[in-house]
Parts: sequence; structure tokens; C-alpha cells
Amino acid sequence: MDPLASVSRILLVGTVLLSVGILLRLARPEGEWGRTLRSRLVLGVPWGTLLTILLVLAVYLFVQGGLGNWYRPVVIPFRSWSYFYPLGVLTSGLAHSGPGHLLGNLFGTVIFGALAEYAWSHFPTERGSSSFGSWRSNPFVRILAVPLVAVLLAVATGMFALGPVIGFSGVVFAFAGFALVRYPVVTLVLVVAGDLVNLGYSALRSPVFTASGSTRYVTPSWSDIAVQGHALGIFIGIVLAILLFRRRGELPSPGRIWLGTLGYAAAQGLWALYLFQGGDTYVLFRAVGVAAVFALAALVTLAAKSSTRPLLPQTDLTRRQVAVVTLVGVLALVAAIAVPYNLLVVNETATPAESVEIRDYTVFYGEDVPNQYVGAYDLPIYNASGVTTSGVIVASPDRQVWQTVIPAGRLADGDARTVRVGGVGWRDTVVAQRVQWNVVGNRSVYTVRLDHGVESTLAYTSDPSRATPTIDGRNVTVVSTRSGFRLSVTRRGTELGRTSIPVSNETTAVGGLSVENDEGTLVAVSGETRVPIARRAGTRGN
Repeated sequence: MDPLASVSRILLVGTVLLSVGILLRLARPEGEWGRTLRSRLVLGVPWGTLLTILLVLAVYLFVQGGLGNWYRPVVIPFRSWSYFYPLGVLTSGLAHSGPGHLLGNLFGTVIFGALAEYAWSHFPTERGSSSFGSWRSNPFVRILAVPLVAVLLAVATGMFALGPVIGFSGVVFAFAGFALVRYPVVTLVLVVAGDLVNLGYSALRSPVFTASGSTRYVTPSWSDIAVQGHALGIFIGIVLAILLFRRRGELPSPGRIWLGTLGYAAAQGLWALYLFQGGDTYVLFRAVGVAAVFALAALVTLAAKSSTRPLLPQTDLTRRQVAVVTLVGVLALVAAIAVPYNLLVVNETATPAESVEIRDYTVFYGEDVPNQYVGAYDLPIYNASGVTTSGVIVASPDRQVWQTVIPAGRLADGDARTVRVGGVGWRDTVVAQRVQWNVVGNRSVYTVRLDHGVESTLAYTSDPSRATPTIDGRNVTVVSTRSGFRLSVTRRGTELGRTSIPVSNETTAVGGLSVENDEGTLVAVSGETRVPIARRAGTRGN
């Protein structure tokens, strides 16, 4: 163990404990924290939030197979692909793509779910009411209402989220929206606290971190945000909170609501309105997104704190009613956007013969193929039917699945990538790997293999590529074939010879040249002339 890392961890933990201890000692008199929590929560514990966490964790462990494969759960069958695939709609809001995704949402549930439950209260808040006066005031019923509402929200976000989403984040945003209306400043503080916890966790994992420049496949950070699903969740939470807390008379000042809504929406990336344009390209409408965040803050503030005076003298419709109806209308619009996409039907389309069949799934590799899922509908602002994709694709008409699970760019480093398919109670894997030669001055040449158990399928071979340098009037072309890679030497269009690429540290003669494999770098030799012509991906030249 690195002594510097150990000392850094001890310093970090000790400093954090000291800092938090000072806060707890000075911020509240002794015992007041407990009394405050017990005034609204049974024994001061958010039991409903804990039950919700256990439910989400159970889905990951037992439905997705995370118990035996913590880092590799089955994901594809539990996305909300279509209304014609009920399993995905019912499970997508509770399932997750991996442990990081799961723990992030569980952490958000602990923070915002507990605050929302505190605002909801296990005990009735109306004057003159008693805890067991009716079933609605029963603390145990009110506790169970939290996981029940969470499940309903999870199904709603799966049903009305745009695209094949997965994750509990829509419900987390609903919890946050509910808490935001009642405790906007506290909600913002908790957002910052969450960022600090993530920072502290990263610091504990890597207390001393060394980095250097590198080339790798990276998509924009905002392209992984399910903005529509998050917006749907926060709108639901806000509407429920306004209806409840306005009846209780517990709404804070307009300034707090406006600032809290604006700050939370900006911090959580609700401004990231984007479209997938095909390939590895995304279009971000940043200005429109930021304008939408400010509009959201104004609309929530109006719905919560507008006066009850008539909007127009000759009508009984109040300003507050108009604001609430507008807010509900926006919620309905956000949900309705997803309906035509969730009516998607993925038809059986021709797939390459070089594919892997696993029950109702087909796994194959394609380049610049029409995206059968994204292209099902055209939008007014761009032609979705023209969207293409490249990479390892999983298709299942029975499940309405068509997804590029591994983009072509992620295979370029030569590392093996795993595709997991399955369903309730079963799972299977396919391993994809790309072997590539980077040709000097021209495009790369590569093959893609899909391995399923003991069977290996050559799924793709790229076109030949000729190296730019000319050696003694000769050109060398790298060719991918079903049996491997070979070299073709030509002069003025006439082939002088062909041969397989020599193994590492070996030399072969072809077409009047000698070709050396110098630890992954192919060097053409003629007399005293030595010219590099290609390099195996994942290796370093001398």
C-alpha cells in the first residue's frame, strides 16, 4: 500500500469528522436535532424512504441478477422500449445499468426522499387532528404511502419517459421537486452536500492521482442525461407539492421558491436539451435549455404564490388557477411527447449472416446502418429516418429492442467488450473484439469478432487500405480477410505478391520487399531504406 495514499486518507477522514463535529456542536443545541425529526417522523427515521431503497436494491439484486454479478447486471430487457413490451415499462423505473448508476440513485433517494418524507410527515399536521383518528392520519399508512407512491412514479416515468430509459432517477427528481417546493433552500444545500460526498468518495478511492494526456473515446457528459425523464419527475413532484402544501398553508416565500427551483434545475442539468444526430454526433440546444430553466422557475413560483384575484375582471378564473393549470399542462406536454415514441414497433429487418442468435436476441456488427429505433419517427427539426449508427447492435423484435450497445469508437482500442442479454431468471453474454492495423497515411483496417461460448463469429471485415509511403516504386496495402490480415505489394497497379502479416519480431519477403513486424509496427525494407507502413492498435512503436 502506498504510504502517501494511506496518510492522505487518514488526513481526509479526520478533517471531515472534525469539521462536521464542529458544525453539529455549534449549529444546534444538544438534542434539538432529534426532537425536530421525531416531531414529524416515527422515531425520527424516514422508514418509507428506507423501504423504497430496499425495494430498488432488491430489483437490482434478484431481477437483474446483480446478486451474482454485481458489476454486470442484465440491462437490455429491463428498459422501457415500447408500450408493446410491458416488462420494460413496468421495470425500467426500478432497474439500473450498473452499480454506479444504482448507488447514485440510492444516494439521491436517501437525500431527497428523506427530505420529501419529512415534508410529507408521518403525523397529520392539521390542527385538531390525531395520529390514529382515521386511516389517512395513521402513521403506518403514511409510511407505506412513500414506497407505494415511489413505485407508481417509477411506472409513470417508465411509461412516459422518452426513449428506452432505465433508472430510478425520475423518482429521485420527483422527490426533489416535492421537497423543493416546501424547503427550497435546504434542497439546494443538499445538492451541494451530495457533490461534496461524491468528491470525498473519489478522494478516498484515489487520494493521490496521476494523469497524463491520452486519446480515448468520450461522449459529451450531457448526452447521458435523460432530460425528459428528469423533467417529468420534477414536474410531478412540484405539482403534488403545490397542491398539498398550499392546502396546508406551508409554502415558503416566492423568492425562495424561485431561487431554489432555478438553482436545482441548473445544477441538475435540466438545461441540457439535445438530440442524437447519428453516428457519434449530438446537438445541444444550450440557449433554449437555459431559457427553459428560467421559465420553469417563474412558472413554479406563479403556481405556488400567485394571488387569488381574478385574472380578468369579467371572469372567476384566478391568477393562481391559471398558473396551476399551465403547470399541469406543461407536465402533460412533457409526458405526451413520449407517447408516439413508446408506440414504436421494431419490425424484423434483415441482419447479417455473421451474427449471434441467443433465444429471441440477435447480436451483430454494422457500420452506417439505419438506426431502426431512432429512425422510427421524424421530428420537424431533423430527419430521424436518416440517422445511422455503427457498432455492436442487439435486436429483438419480440421485445421491441434495437440498440447499439457498443459504439464502433469504443472498440477501436482493441479491448474486449461484453454484451449482456437475458430476461427474468436468465442471462447470456457475447464478447466483441476489434483487431486493427492503423495504416500510415490512410484509414485503418480491422476485423470484428463476436465470441459466444466456444463459438467465434467473424462479424465484420473492413475494406483494404494502402499505405501512403512508396518504397522502391512499390506500394503496400493491408487487407483484412476471413482468415486474418495479409499484405499486398503492387507497382503501378500490378500486384507483385501477397503474404500474411508476419508475427511479432519476424520478417517476410513479398513483392521485392522485406516486411518486418517490429513489436507491432510493420516496417517495409528495401536495401538501406526502412519505412513504417502500419501499426497494430494497442501497441507502441519503438
